[in-house]
Amino acid sequence: MDNFKDKIEGQMDQYDSEEKDQILENFNRFKQVLGDKVEKGEKLGLSEEQLAKGAELVANHLAKHEEPRNREQYLLQQLWEVGDKDEQHHLAHMLVKLVQKD
Repeated sequence: MDNFKDKIEGQMDQYDSEEKDQILENFNRFKQVLGDKVEKGEKLGLSEEQLAKGAELVANHLAKHEEPRNREQYLLQQLWEVGDKDEQHHLAHMLVKLVQKD
């Protein structure tokens, strides 16, 4: 799992500040980027559980390092902060499902 975590964090760090700003400013753009990553994971044969763990790592990273830039992100951050580990994991599953349907 640590290798998977390192890969996710490495990808998060690869975005330059302008590209990160463009992704985070617009919730639809954020969903599109997350959806692209989920689709790539599915093509690599990752299970829904693995995809959710990846989404969980991204959410933890964003909660620690980024301020919400729109109402949707603010709501997600608030839900993330009040949730326990199990609830955060369920929310990660829901985010994966959200971008899979788009």
